[in-house]
Amino acid sequence: MAEMKNPEETTKTLSRRDLIKGVIAAGAVSSAGYLFRASGVRAQQPSAAGSVERLVTITVNGQQRRVDVMKQETLATTLRYKLGLTGTKLGCDRAECGACTVLIDDVPHYSCSVLTQSVRARKVVSIEGLASADGKLHPMQQGVVEEQGFQCAFCMSGFIMSAVGFLKVNPKPTRTELAHGISGNLCRCQDYDKILTALLKGAENMRRA
Repeated sequence: MAEMKNPEETTKTLSRRDLIKGVIAAGAVSSAGYLFRASGVRAQQPSAAGSVERLVTITVNGQQRRVDVMKQETLATTLRYKLGLTGTKLGCDRAECGACTVLIDDVPHYSCSVLTQSVRARKVVSIEGLASADGKLHPMQQGVVEEQGFQCAFCMSGFIMSAVGFLKVNPKPTRTELAHGISGNLCRCQDYDKILTALLKGAENMRRA
């Protein structure tokens, strides 16, 4: 004959099992509720004072570009590695050589020392933005091609951008004035005479355009 279980023991066993199930279920519901409330609060809270957005919109070469940037990210890094505009060169990466020069609101800037976050309401032009939509070179670029003013050409885009920016305030400079205007750019090949000749040719082309 099967052994008869004590009804009291059966009741205790079932009660313990039901208790454990109830605790687990209650914990799951409680956790889910907390996560839901927490996520809702985070979504509604405004950004803390001094915080910086990661996803920003900047205007580059006439187009608005949405890009994810770190708060300490430089414009040179964003242009090259996020937007693929590799015409902007990184030389010294400490605002000394000028290879990364771009125009920000028509003024030349070292993009390696400008934070991307700071240009959200400004207009950025890189070397790629000088040519027209149909691929026609900018008059300054054409002048450089005509005079073959650079050797390795690593620094070329920076010189061109500095010259274009300078010519906006002095469209007809002397050789000395132009040399002073682009003095923030360095060339490892040190062929400054040919560079000046090429940029002066570009200035002439710009006046004719």
